[in-house]
Amino acid sequence: MLRIYDARTAESVVAAPARRALTRVEAHAPVFGTTALRVLLVADVLARALEIGGTPVWAVLAGEEQVPELRAGAAALGIRPFEDRRDVGPEFAEAQLIHVVSRGDGATDGIRLDVAPVDSTDSAGAHGDVDPATLRLALLTHPRSEPVHLTPAALADAGSTLAHWRRSVAVWAGQPSRPVPEEVRQELRAAWEDDLDLPAVLDVLRRVETLDGMPDGARFETYAYADRILGLELTREIGSST
Repeated sequence: MLRIYDARTAESVVAAPARRALTRVEAHAPVFGTTALRVLLVADVLARALEIGGTPVWAVLAGEEQVPELRAGAAALGIRPFEDRRDVGPEFAEAQLIHVVSRGDGATDGIRLDVAPVDSTDSAGAHGDVDPATLRLALLTHPRSEPVHLTPAALADAGSTLAHWRRSVAVWAGQPSRPVPEEVRQELRAAWEDDLDLPAVLDVLRRVETLDGMPDGARFETYAYADRILGLELTREIGSST
């Protein structure tokens, strides 16, 4: 059961107390920027986690300025489309409501997930040359409550990790498929259901990569399963020439 920290009440709460009841995830991004994209990314991951748990999600963008830029940047990062808040009708007024906001922004109702800012001054102007999935991984590497410093070294490290994992997944895909070991599945779910602890999910993948006795087919299925949350296109290199 997914639990998240509500910054409004300073308590850990169940994200979807009524199973299979509609939950509205509202991402607040007043202006375009890397911090705003991080807010949308956290909202995207939250929606993915809720859906895997069987909860229907209505993802909404509360943006006031530079909305086309926000949508384009989000799409490049593999963030699934959000509806415009102005299009949310009264029939959804009773839905469970979770606000995802940058730290310091307020929300008067519902649960509030605060997202720490991104400092990309050390890599200003570099994002256009970076694989968007690399930027996504660099952001997911840190707990959402911690600021992210997007230095060139951090982006390079994320890019190297992503390329390595994609190559490994492509190799493992050539082996007979094996199910995700139940204990590994439980570790992954326990991580993302603990306040969306994505760094812990990534740690599980690092351990699985070299876990003794684990068939490569099971490694492949584990990475593919975790990618339902991570959204890193880890299977993208399957079938490509080496």
